[in-house]
Amino acid sequence: MKIAAAQTAVSKDISTNAALIRQVISDAAAEGVRLVSFCEGALSGYSKAQIVTPDEWRFFDWFGYEKELRSIAELCGMLGIFAVVGGAHRLSAMERPHNSLYVFSDSGDLLTRYDKRFLSNSEINGWYTPGADPIVFEVDGFRFGCAICIESQFPEVFMEYERLGADAVLFSSYGIPEHFQIALRAHAGLNCLWISVSTTAQKAHKGPAGIVGPDGKWAALCDVSNDTSFVTSILDRLDPGYDVPLQKARPWRAKARSGEIYREKMTTDSRSRDRKGY
Repeated sequence: MKIAAAQTAVSKDISTNAALIRQVISDAAAEGVRLVSFCEGALSGYSKAQIVTPDEWRFFDWFGYEKELRSIAELCGMLGIFAVVGGAHRLSAMERPHNSLYVFSDSGDLLTRYDKRFLSNSEINGWYTPGADPIVFEVDGFRFGCAICIESQFPEVFMEYERLGADAVLFSSYGIPEHFQIALRAHAGLNCLWISVSTTAQKAHKGPAGIVGPDGKWAALCDVSNDTSFVTSILDRLDPGYDVPLQKARPWRAKARSGEIYREKMTTDSRSRDRKGY
């Protein structure tokens, strides 16, 4: 199946953000893309950028925002495409919102929502409420997990998705600095899965949107540009170029992690237990 990672400009104007998201969805669908993912805060804006202070959440246009979410869902249904859109998720008036990814299905429904679990120091102390659970959803027989921004620095997030049988992780961030890029390539190679990396066009100079293959190498990259764009790649488990990571390394590592293949080969030889022997 063909997927796309988007690189959209993000502004304070929700309607403008929504129009760009809808345009990318339309263009991606015309190219046969089945799933397109967008950056952190793609619709709502992001903390300290478009949302300047935490108090702004109290005056945020939640009605207009949710109207645009529904319009994006409807477009997905019309075009038969899945979309994963970054944005805040409103809680009660007394709580900060979640930093979320909304997953819209090709039938125009809200399939699920991922809420960022590992928040930065500034996020947890004023901007957002943490989520609790990983999410995995399926498209055309491929399983996808989601992660956001600083979660690139937590290997356990990607290891968990590997254990849950994900083929790919959709990673969304408001900027992808070099150490994020290094970590994401490592997570892809170590866990033998694709990682789709979406960012905002304003931060493309730090690292453009792209898709990392299960070998840990970039399979596709957007141009470094302030203009809205997207890049595509094909997920194919039988791709000969990914034979080693998908057909050999991933199943072997799963067996190795269970430990049984090592326990059955362990010895009771006294020389093995003698830590001071030559």
